[in-house]
Amino acid sequence: MSLVYSNRRPEDAAFLDELQGLGQQIRNFRLLATMTDMKKSTRTWGGATSRINADAVTHFVGDLATPIYYVVGPPVMVGAMREMLQGMSVREDSICTEEFYGY
Repeated sequence: MSLVYSNRRPEDAAFLDELQGLGQQIRNFRLLATMTDMKKSTRTWGGATSRINADAVTHFVGDLATPIYYVVGPPVMVGAMREMLQGMSVREDSICTEEFYGY
């Protein structure tokens, strides 16, 4: 299982510490966490700071045809990720989405 997890700041990332720990506890779990607005953060972050893009997904996932992609988040982000995955030739039936509001 691979999780690409994007937030503005570490303070905004629900269960970040727990997710980071899973990589050490579960052999088949990998996490790519990225923070896109570190200038407003009070915490330090040594990981990725860019938005999720096709190159990052390709590098992290590898074989793009095999996974089922679950995209969850604000509607604009979900739409952008679906469009990106489709542009990477990921089959439509391999993409599941759920939008939530409140940001």
